[in-house]
Amino acid sequence: MKTLQDLIDQTPDLVDHLYNDTISQYHKSRTGLLATLIAPEYTTWREEQRAWRETAVLFNQSHHMPVLFVKGRDARKLLEYLSPCTFSNLSTDRAKQYFCVTPRGHHVGDCVLNYYGEAEGFELISGMPVLNWVRFHGETGGYDVQMRFDPSTPYARDGQREKYRFQLEGPNARDILDEICEGGWPEIRFFHTAYVTIAGCRVHVLRHGMAGHAGAELSGPFAELDRVRDAILAAGEKRGLRQAGTRTYYSTPLEDGWIPYPLPGIYTGDELRAYREWLPADSWEANMQLGGSLYSRDIEDYYWTPSALGYENFVKFDHDFIGRAALEAQMQAPRRVKRVLRWHHDDVARIFASQTGDGPIYKAIDMPTSYYGWPQADELRSADGALIGMSQYCGYNINEREFLSLACVDEAFAEPGTEVVLTWGEVGGGSRKPHVERHDQTTIRATVHLAPFSKEAQEKLRAVI
Repeated sequence: MKTLQDLIDQTPDLVDHLYNDTISQYHKSRTGLLATLIAPEYTTWREEQRAWRETAVLFNQSHHMPVLFVKGRDARKLLEYLSPCTFSNLSTDRAKQYFCVTPRGHHVGDCVLNYYGEAEGFELISGMPVLNWVRFHGETGGYDVQMRFDPSTPYARDGQREKYRFQLEGPNARDILDEICEGGWPEIRFFHTAYVTIAGCRVHVLRHGMAGHAGAELSGPFAELDRVRDAILAAGEKRGLRQAGTRTYYSTPLEDGWIPYPLPGIYTGDELRAYREWLPADSWEANMQLGGSLYSRDIEDYYWTPSALGYENFVKFDHDFIGRAALEAQMQAPRRVKRVLRWHHDDVARIFASQTGDGPIYKAIDMPTSYYGWPQADELRSADGALIGMSQYCGYNINEREFLSLACVDEAFAEPGTEVVLTWGEVGGGSRKPHVERHDQTTIRATVHLAPFSKEAQEKLRAVI
């Protein structure tokens, strides 16, 4: 079997390959089986975005997120050693934002982790790079663990998943949940879990917000998907509930500030060669698709760190873990930190105007999501032209009526209100990616803001519902 390491050894320029020749899993899902399971829009993406701010919205997460189940005598030992996250507060009634780094402190991937007790073990939800990292170490590290991988629906046997998964949120979510849960909705703190009964089904609940607002993730046996969804829709009809399609779903990070799928830092370093030899050449990592104005021959220029992703507060030095020494050194050095960029309206209007009439045609800004790489990396420069970071995830939020992007910025330029300049469009008129049209590069002025951008999200994300 050809491996990722074989691909790297046989590819003269890995950045060029990932920039021009791969097709990402995201773009495959937009035209493949996943697109037939969940509508792009149930009404319009504008009304669906408004629903999470004004009434309530229901996201169907049942089909696109892979899951890894880990249990056994060494399950906790394995997961704790692989992550900077503390397990000192591990319990069955709370979840974790779980992530891993390489020995050099570069981000590998992240996911949501649930713990169901010693017998059932752990559930790691979404994030193929981190799931693969855990599987590799579980298989090769001499741990007494049992792992079961549940792939996303397009890759699942007979299209059957182990669990359905919904996200319900918005100002009317509490009333909907209170009606459909037997005995009413229990008070649950942010990122804590509980069980409720809906339509006679036992449902696991995680209290968090996908779109940055008070909400809950509901999951249970896949066979009960329709029964639970029908109960939610029936109760939500009189409360303005809207189902959200994939176009709306993929725009949620712009409101809650989570940066999805940064490039995993696993393509360099002899210490990771065994891992790259374990990964197949058709793996998720081998098909990451770089895009945007940042074009560097050094793939490490696309790597991320916990501070750049806003995970610095999750790093706890109360245990030994892979990458600990590197992260301790990072804490003492100048860093990049996560910020939201608000794009200047005049520059956005100029790019839209270039699509008509004479003159250069700039890279089109799609709505509601404008990114065209997976991951995307756009150059971010200071007013005097110095490279100070990269912008990754970008698009439009109708609740704020703003074009926004999520970025990592050098600390010296990260003060809210700082003016920066983003380069929009790819070098040389565009890459060979089939979904990228020929275009000219231009610049977009932007203002630095804290994440999340929305005051609504800042206030409501951690509210008890």
